[in-house]
Amino acid sequence: MNAIFDKLLLVFLMFFSLHSTVTFGMNNIKQPAATAIASTIQADEDNFEHHYVMVNGLRLHYVSVGKGEPVLLIPGWPQTWYTWRYVMTELAANGYMAIAVDPLGTGYSDKPESGYDTGAAATTLHEMMKQLGHTQYSIVGHDIGMWVGYALASDYPAEVKKIVLTEAVIPGLAPAPSLFVSPEENIFLWHFMFNQVRDLPEMLTAGKESEYLNFIFDNWAYRRDRVAAQTYIDAYASPGGLRAGFAYYRAIPQTIQQNKLRAQKKLTMPVLAIGADHATRDAPQLTLQGRANQLQGAMLGECGHFVTEECPEQLMSYLLPFLKQ
Repeated sequence: MNAIFDKLLLVFLMFFSLHSTVTFGMNNIKQPAATAIASTIQADEDNFEHHYVMVNGLRLHYVSVGKGEPVLLIPGWPQTWYTWRYVMTELAANGYMAIAVDPLGTGYSDKPESGYDTGAAATTLHEMMKQLGHTQYSIVGHDIGMWVGYALASDYPAEVKKIVLTEAVIPGLAPAPSLFVSPEENIFLWHFMFNQVRDLPEMLTAGKESEYLNFIFDNWAYRRDRVAAQTYIDAYASPGGLRAGFAYYRAIPQTIQQNKLRAQKKLTMPVLAIGADHATRDAPQLTLQGRANQLQGAMLGECGHFVTEECPEQLMSYLLPFLKQ
C-alpha cells in the first residue's frame, strides 16, 4: 500500500507542478508562478501582451501593444520594461507597434554571467527583432538603454530608421568626468564607480535592495511620486537582479573600446537626443555632437532623470513629431 500511495503522490505532485505556471503572450514559454514578479504585470487594461523569445539560448521578455511601424523601447538602470507604459499607450494610439523589452539581466529576462557590454547587448536585441520579423524599426533608449541603442544603431544601421536617446552620456564618446565634482554633479556620477567594483556592491546591498534603490529614485527624480519605484525594487531584489544590473557597469571598459571604433563613423539615421533640466540637461546632445549626420536635441522642463514616467506628455510632444517626420 505504501508503494502505491507513494506513486499516486508522485503523479499528483507532477500534475500540480505542470499546472502551477503562468503563460505570457503568444510564444507559450511558461514561467513558474513562484518566481513571477507580480507587480510588473499591471497593464492588462491597455491590452499589453507579454511574450518570451529565445535568442542564442537565452530567454528575453518583451511587451507589445499596437499595430503599425515597430518602435523598440530599451529601458535603463534601475528600471524594467514597465517604465515605458505611458509611452507605449501613446505610440499605439498613434499607429505604431510599441515593443518594450527587458534586456538581458532585467525583469523577466534571463540573467547570464556575461554579455553585458553594449555590443553583445545590441546584438541580442538585433537578433530578437529579426526573429520577430522586423527588418526596419525605430529605437527609443533611456539611460543604459541609450548606450545599447547607440550601439545597435551604429552596428546595424540598415535596420534602424530613427533613434531617440534620453538621459545619459555614452562611455567612450563623452569625456570621462573629473574625480572632484560638486555634490550636485556627483549624485548622478558616484554609482558609475560603485557599481563597477567587484563583489562589494552585492555584499553591501544584499537584503537592502529597497534602501539602495530608493536612494537612487529619491535623488534622481524631480517628480518622485510619478516613478513606480516599488515595481523596480521588486524586480532588482529578485535573485541575481542587482548583480546583472551591476554587470552593465562592469562591462564599461569593453564598451568604451567598442565605442572608440564606432565613433569613427557617424550615425546615418535621424537622431533625437533628449535631456531633463533637473538631471543631465543637454549632456545627451553634447555627447552625440559630431557622431550623427542628422542630430536634433531637446530638453524637458521641470523633469528629473526618469523622463518616461515623470513627464511623459512632454516626452511625447517631441517623440511623436520626430517619428512622423
